[in-house]
Amino acid sequence: MRTTWVVFRRELGSYFATPVAYVFIVIFLALAGALTFFLGNFFDRGQADLQPFFMFHPWLYLFLIPAIAMRMWAEERKTGTIELFLTLPVSIPSAVIGKFLAAWAFCGIALALTFPVWLTVRWLGQPDDGVILASYVGSFLMAGAFLAIGACMSAMTRNQVIAFVLGAVVCFLFTVSGSPIVISFFSGWAPQAVIDTIASFSFLTHFSAIVRGVIDLRDVIFFGSAIALFLFANVVLVDLAKSR
Repeated sequence: MRTTWVVFRRELGSYFATPVAYVFIVIFLALAGALTFFLGNFFDRGQADLQPFFMFHPWLYLFLIPAIAMRMWAEERKTGTIELFLTLPVSIPSAVIGKFLAAWAFCGIALALTFPVWLTVRWLGQPDDGVILASYVGSFLMAGAFLAIGACMSAMTRNQVIAFVLGAVVCFLFTVSGSPIVISFFSGWAPQAVIDTIASFSFLTHFSAIVRGVIDLRDVIFFGSAIALFLFANVVLVDLAKSR
């Protein structure tokens, strides 16, 4: 745990050592606000809730989080510092978990900075704070799943652009797997059990359930399992890169 904490502090500090972190936060906050108040028709709806705010989070994460994750291992491999990094008294699982937690904490900071939107809806009406809090928790869990996928894709290549594209594509597939278009594509020839399995992998379906205000243990387990699975794959890929 101590080595994981050391990696976590090192990586989190590196995010704020360059302007990239601040640019990401500004872009995330600007897009989240613009989509909520303009495209989401926040004021025209006449309801004191943040549903228009959270409904855009999967699509924001789809591009912004792979942009964060693409450098996590691809940059280390390109510059050759991965060999130096892994010669330190740090195990591969500790390095993977430390890097992931640092990036996840950074995403959490960006998400927490959207609190003025919450204050705005409280000033305009009387929202259900429990539903909003649950939605924040769901958004944070979904961000972690997106990030684990992006980190895994980053460990597969030395090229950050390729890592970004792979991360965005895989995240997109997980996001839309439960959409009507995907289900209709499989419904013509695939067994119902297969269709239900594909639909169950949809990030959007599980996140939408949490946004309704109910934190179902099954949804939490789903996101936690996705994070654990891709972090395990990340460890395997980094170990293979080390042995080459």
